[in-house]
This record gives sequence, structure tokens and C-alpha cells, in this order.
Amino acid sequence: MFTKILIANRGEIACRIIRTCRQFGIRTVAVYSDADAKAQHVKQADEAIHVGGSIPSESYLCGDKIIEAAKKTGAQAIHPGYGFLSENADFAEAVEAAGIRFIGPKANSMRKMGSKAGAKDLMSTHGVPVVPGYTGENQEPAYLFQEADRIQYPLMIKAAHGGGGKGMRIVRSSGEFLANLESCQREAKNAFGRDRVLLEKYIEQPRHIEIQIFADSHGNTIHLNERECSAQRRYQKVIEESPSPFLTGERRKQMGDAAVQAAKAIDYVNAGTVEFIVGADGDFYFMEINTRLQVEHPVTEMVTGLDLVEWQLRVASGEKLPLVQSEIQTKGHAIEVRLYAEDPEKNFLPGSGRLEKLHLPAPSKNVRIDAGVVEGDTVSIFYDPMIAKLIVWDEDRPRALAQLQNALSYADIKGPKSNIEFLEKLVRHPVVVSGNITTNYLDQHLSEVLPQADAPAAHFVIAATVAALLADEKQTRQAAMRSSDPHSPWAIADGWRIGHESQRKLCFRWRDQNLDVYAKGSHGNYEITHGESTINIGNAGIHDVTLSFQRDAMAQRFLAHADTRMITVHDGQSRAGFERIPAFFFDDSKASGSGDRINAPMPGRMVVVKSKIGDEVTEGQELAVMEAMKMELSLKSPRTGKIASINVNAGDFVEADALLIKLEAAQ
Repeated sequence: MFTKILIANRGEIACRIIRTCRQFGIRTVAVYSDADAKAQHVKQADEAIHVGGSIPSESYLCGDKIIEAAKKTGAQAIHPGYGFLSENADFAEAVEAAGIRFIGPKANSMRKMGSKAGAKDLMSTHGVPVVPGYTGENQEPAYLFQEADRIQYPLMIKAAHGGGGKGMRIVRSSGEFLANLESCQREAKNAFGRDRVLLEKYIEQPRHIEIQIFADSHGNTIHLNERECSAQRRYQKVIEESPSPFLTGERRKQMGDAAVQAAKAIDYVNAGTVEFIVGADGDFYFMEINTRLQVEHPVTEMVTGLDLVEWQLRVASGEKLPLVQSEIQTKGHAIEVRLYAEDPEKNFLPGSGRLEKLHLPAPSKNVRIDAGVVEGDTVSIFYDPMIAKLIVWDEDRPRALAQLQNALSYADIKGPKSNIEFLEKLVRHPVVVSGNITTNYLDQHLSEVLPQADAPAAHFVIAATVAALLADEKQTRQAAMRSSDPHSPWAIADGWRIGHESQRKLCFRWRDQNLDVYAKGSHGNYEITHGESTINIGNAGIHDVTLSFQRDAMAQRFLAHADTRMITVHDGQSRAGFERIPAFFFDDSKASGSGDRINAPMPGRMVVVKSKIGDEVTEGQELAVMEAMKMELSLKSPRTGKIASINVNAGDFVEADALLIKLEAAQ
């Protein structure tokens, strides 16, 4: 076993690797960029070395700098994590050439899987089922168009070199093909440096099921059963679980055997994942092999009781696999979701900023949290905006779903927008509860799980008011205790003033609505007026995050996260978040802006500018495309008019709210 390794990654996965290394007395070396100087993986590692600027191409993608850091610190091996250089064959080769062990597959195995086209051809020759399609070298649009007509629609255009859901387009008719081809090639070129594509028959109502594989350098290859990842949005996994609620025992064995055969076909060593697309009839087809540890590996760990990072270290150090296939046992059901800094109400626009509050459920035998940030850290604009992975386990799927629903209800994030409310609605949706979701369901029915813009239910407003009153009183008491007169009557915080009724006005903003509530009383006993209703509250209190009170002689319980600025309340089924605002507040959000400007919605890089000064444009016309946080954002004209100025070029990096394009003033 190694005594020191370098982790060529950041964030959650770096912290995850450090955790296992600590258990085995292995010292760790972290690398970090300018933006990550105070990151958790830097604080947790035994050593840390700065490798460059905030942009990944200046730091985490600089293989030579990382290898030099490993040499300097005496690291015997490099663990690449996932993303960045984890599937870069040249990097793996360079690591081995430097006399350092690469904790992953050999470069030759990666290269065989680096091209989706070549991978499909190889698998087909080894008896692994593949989807009908075209994987050839001829990339002329006319020839690809001809092949598309041969395969027949619907079909999928895929970037031949890439992954993560980028460079993929569904085409349902001949007339849509060329435009989608151009878009796919451009995205592939920008993301992966190569614009080669492949075509394949599109499987309707598909499921995405992957098999975890492991192989050692002694000729042993096994699988650790499956993970189902069919809940997806734009080809990005949203829910991962094991075992699959769809597979029969017979089909599970068939897919496991096919995955092992696929691994042997490329002389695979270490951890990998064979991904399959599965039709409604149960027929399955090879998609790709991810030659690394997967983001969702904790799901497999929870049902097998194994530490996959430990296995990676053992295999890379030359040991045999700890178990043979017949010894692999699974128990119960595990589910994973990812908490992201993103805004589901704005097309899941990635966010960034300081995590002013990060409250996650307490870890237990049923709940696991894998995170790379803590409260007070900043979600950087330069990297994936994942905050944490939440993984739950229980004896069966219904109980695991209940664990997940309960765990999400305890989570609260303040600072950047998050996807918690979206996840809560999703894991309670009938199609998820029944286990019948397919990969295209969310894209077709997204509105069913997005937060609703209707007025908040009255019980949420009352609960938020009680929580706010208690929070205000607590803050006032604490301030009084720090003062020279801790027993001052002003510490009661009941709204009493000379010549005035003891009534407090509380103002909340919920989405775009302002809500006024009036309250009398203190110390957990209140008379609350909202609209035409007056409600009596008694015996109110907050213990940890549990808010309880009596309302008109009926006891009620909520989960509540309250401070002077934000209130989040949860009734056990759903949540509502309220912003505290001053009693007298002028909203000028609608007073600024004339609809003449296209501003950058967030920091990012301009991919293409499709207009020039003087162009006549129509409302909704795409004027530019920018890339930010691993996604392309289409920037469209707010109205019909003429382009007055363009302040960016393709390739430019722009800050949030930067003026990109301006229209001439409307006549």
C-alpha cells in the first residue's frame, strides 16, 4: 500500500479520497488554484501545493504542474478523482512515465474508450450489444445526413469524444438534422477540442442503468451490480439508486456479465462503470465505459458495505481484488441526489457566492453526506456548482425514499439559490415513487416538479411569522445579555412603545410578492393578523430546527430555519422560503432597464456571437451563446429592433451583468 498520494482534483471528491486515506494512514497532497486557496480539500490534506490560476486550464488541467507537484512532495501515486484529467490518457501515461503510479486504468484502455465510435465498434466485436448507428470517419454533413436517413428517425447525434451530457442532440425528422448537427459539433469543439460526432438510433422511453466494474492486474474482473440513473435532466443525472426497480434477477445477471466482458475487451484495471441504455422491453445496449470513479459511487458503497476508494488504492498498489464475484453481496436500497447551487426557476442557471447558511441532515447509518464545502465557504464561478451529495439507505426502496424525503426536509441553504425544493418535489412525484421514470421524462414534464409561483399557503405564512418573532426575541435577549443592563424591559422585544399599541409589523418577500403580517404578544404567545384573518398562537418555541406551537388549541409542528434576513419553513411535505424586508420598502426592480440590453446572466466565456452592428433582429432571436459552469446559455433579443453595439467577441471571458449587446432605442 502507498504511504503518500497526490489528489489531482478539488472539492467533494478530493475530500472523499482524503477520508479513506486517513483510515489507512496514507498521507495526502492536495493541489489548488487561486480560487481554492481556502478550500476544504486544501485544509484537510496533509500538504497542499498551488498549481495555477482559477480557470481549470491554468491549474487542474495542467498535467505537467501536477506531476511536478507529486515529484516535489514525494507522492508515490496520483488519484485523479472524476472530471478534469481523470480520463485523459496522455496524463495517465505521463504519470507512469514519471515513475508515479496512476490510480486508475492504463492509458491504452482509456484510449480505446476515448472515442465513442471506436468503443462501439470494439464492443460489437466482443459480443456486447450496441445500438444501431454510424461511427465512421466521414464527417461531411451531406454524408452524415445520408446516414441519418438510413438509420431512420428518431436518432441521436453525439460528440464522439466527450461525456457529461454535452454534445448531444435528439433529432426527430430529416428537416431538423443539419441545424442540430451544426450545434452539436460546435458544442463538442468547445467542450472537448474535437467536433467528430456519431449517430445512433434513439431508444424511446429508455432507462439508463450502469454497472460498477472492478479489475486488478492479476486477470480478475468482477462487477458490483447496478445503479439506475434514469432520472435525468438534459442528460445530467438527478437521482441515482441501487438496486434498479426495473431489472429482474435474470436481466441483472445478463447486464453484469456483459459489463465484465466489456471490461475484459479493453484490458481494464481498477474502477470503472459500464453504462447501458435499456429499452422498455428490457433489451439493453452498450453506451460507454467511464474509465474512472463515478460521482454516484457512494450508492454502490451503501448497498455493498465496501469502500471503493480503498479498492482503488489496493489495486493500484498491485494487490488482487479483495473479493471474487460470488462474494459480492448487496443489502437494502440506496439513493443519491446532488445539492447544487442553481436556480430551477431560471432554467437551472448555475449560481455562485458565499454559503451564508448550510444546514444538512446529521450523518447516520441511514444518511451520508459527501461535501467539499462548509458553511461560510464560497461556491466558485469557475467550477461545478455542486454543494454536497446526499445519500440515504434503508432496508427497501419505500423506506429509502422516506429517508430521502425526510433528509431533504432538514436541509437549508442560504446564499446562492439551490435545487433543494426541486429535489423535494421530484422525490415525491408519483413516477419516481413508482420507479417508472425514464431518461426523457423530466425534460418532457419538468413543470410538474418545478416550484410553483402561486401565493404561499396560509399555514406557511403563519409559521414563518412565528419563527421570525421567536428569532427576533432571541436576538434581542442575546444583545441584552451582552449589554450593561441585561434585565432591561426593552429586551422583551414585544413591540411596545410609549403611546403606541404593542403591535409589530413584519414584512416578507415571497418570490415577487410582498406580504404584511401584524403581531401582538411575546414569549411564544401571539395574536397574528394576516389579511382578514386573526390567529391566536400559544406555547411557541424552536428547539434546534423544530418549530412547535398551538394554533387555536391545535398543536402544529414545522421545521424552521430562521434569522433576521431569511425564514424557511417546512410542513413535512413541502417548504416555503421568505425574505425579511423592511416595513417600508421601495421596489425599483421594474423601474430599471428598457429592454434594450443583453447582459451576461453570470460569469462565463462567449462561445459565439451571431449578430453584428446594424442587424435587424426579432424578439426571441438568438444573438449569442455563452458557456458558464459546464453549460451553454442562449442569449436572445428581448424585443424586435436593430443592434446598436456589440461589446464582446467569441472567446472573451465576461463578468456577471456585463453589457454584451445593446439595441437601438425603440422609436
